[in-house]
Amino acid sequence: MCVLKELNESTFRWVEKALEPNTIIENIKPLPGATSSSLYSIKTQNAGYVLRLIDNKEWLQEEPDLAPHEAGSLKYANQSDLPTPELVAFDEDGTYCGVPAVLMTRVSGQVELKPDNLDLWLDRLSKSLTRIHILDGGDFSWHYFSYTDISNLEIPEWSNRPDLWEKALRIVKGPKPKALECFIHRDFHPANVLWQNGQVSGVVDWSNACRGPAWVDLGHCRMNLVMLYGIEAADSFLHSYLAAADNPFRYERYFDLLSLCDFTLPGPPEVYDGWQAFGIDHLTDDMMRERADAFLTSVMERGEYDGNPTI
Repeated sequence: MCVLKELNESTFRWVEKALEPNTIIENIKPLPGATSSSLYSIKTQNAGYVLRLIDNKEWLQEEPDLAPHEAGSLKYANQSDLPTPELVAFDEDGTYCGVPAVLMTRVSGQVELKPDNLDLWLDRLSKSLTRIHILDGGDFSWHYFSYTDISNLEIPEWSNRPDLWEKALRIVKGPKPKALECFIHRDFHPANVLWQNGQVSGVVDWSNACRGPAWVDLGHCRMNLVMLYGIEAADSFLHSYLAAADNPFRYERYFDLLSLCDFTLPGPPEVYDGWQAFGIDHLTDDMMRERADAFLTSVMERGEYDGNPTI
């Protein structure tokens, strides 16, 4: 029986029209963990779909082309051998749904943030990212740009390491290093990766994908891993990626520092609300500040990658 009340009638009719003729929608329910848009699971008699309603006004003001962007990203990502959602339809400006919308197939699997074997989980997580970066992205329409206004960054008051922040901000505000570019997810982190029987079954949430430095994805995921599990997990992920990647990615701490700025400035850093939907309930805001400072210290002490995957 279809739960129509989860969507307004015009949106429901748009979804119904986008599906194959004679498709019966059996159930519609919200999906957990979404923070920047509203996600719904749509179950029919033979398949599953996901509907994204892009209802974050601030995000839309900054990027009004979010629906065609995600639609293009899904088509491009399907060129990899990694399971990704397939585009069904999109409402570019909200003509039918009231807000921009993207309808896609649902990939099997579940988010897993409490793995039984963290090392194996990190290794498989890293290898799934290398499968994205195989795509060159040279003909993709969207290109990477930083969400952070680098010129206005200041030493955070919440940190216990203002000395290191001063040095880090000097690096981030300095020349941007040359880095190998490819197709990147742009929001690659554990809550956007699905698992089934201990294996990665798919990667979702492609609304930010673009052509850009591979290290943007690495830095973003490492920052998530630091906050979830600590520095050792983030470093293990990096080692596994470098060992598996076919391309000669040279480590640049610039991108780790930029990701740190994205996460924590002006701050103070807080526990990401989306993690709680997947069973992570032991983290505190104090832990986020401590881990951010610890990661800053680790990155500043590491220096640059010297070509050895076991940095």
